[in-house]
Amino acid sequence: MIYTVTLNPSIDYIVHVDQLTIGAVNRMKNDLKLPGGKGINVSRILRRIDHNSTALGFIGGFTGDFINEWMERETIKTNFTTVADDTRINIKLKAHEETEINGQGPRVSADEMAELKKVLANLTSADIVVLSGSKPASVPTGFYQELIEIIKAQNAAFVIDTTGADLMDALEKNPLLVKPNNHELAELYQTTFNSVEDIYPFGQRLLDEGAQHALVSMAGDGALLFTKDGIYRSNVLKRPVKNSVGAGDSMIAGFVGNFTKTQDPVEAFKWGVACGSATTFSDDLATAKFIQELLPEVQITQVKSF
Repeated sequence: MIYTVTLNPSIDYIVHVDQLTIGAVNRMKNDLKLPGGKGINVSRILRRIDHNSTALGFIGGFTGDFINEWMERETIKTNFTTVADDTRINIKLKAHEETEINGQGPRVSADEMAELKKVLANLTSADIVVLSGSKPASVPTGFYQELIEIIKAQNAAFVIDTTGADLMDALEKNPLLVKPNNHELAELYQTTFNSVEDIYPFGQRLLDEGAQHALVSMAGDGALLFTKDGIYRSNVLKRPVKNSVGAGDSMIAGFVGNFTKTQDPVEAFKWGVACGSATTFSDDLATAKFIQELLPEVQITQVKSF
């Protein structure tokens, strides 16, 4: 089983206006409410490419009910930990430019954190856990590391998609996959990249420090996959860009879903690029039909061998 963990889910409230005037009444052109959170996005894409998963994390209140009901409609299994406070609402305000106002998230008690740990304590060695995104402010520093210790104690594999100290601390635990973008990778190692080739030694460093595979997304320059056998680069698919939210999560879903079947990281990379690109070209997360349409266009080239 693939499990996804979203510590700070949300309702993403997407609002379109023709023009935003600060200090005045603005009328919506249209709006949309969607379940948000990186792990939840991964579960939604996995379902669309015919892979089952169980979504875990903290949800509460009427906003949490919205997420539960949405996941049920999409026939995605959940085992969320209920918290007393409401799940947050993030506002995505789209005018000529996009403005985001993200909620802090609920207060999560020690007992509620312990409940999530109990769920992970029942993993098996056949399971993969995808840990994604930020933590609510009330969840202590190092909580991801506590979850990873539990996962490793059950001999399960894990993927981590976060940044900074949480990512760096996870590397020594041999994650199956990490997925920083090029800016996050540069920040992680306090450097700058002037070319795609500049990224190579730092992607390799992720492997040297413990990751089994590393994906580095580069927006308009495609993506890189780092494995023990070499470095691979994808081409850039051409469509109008509509949406950046969830593209990285979709890439992880495509990779993990295919890797569980094939154990082939290059083929899994191809699926990851197709899923990520399809979401980038969609108003919401990609549909199964669109992913299948893009898949034949994905080309993977080995740029360095080891």
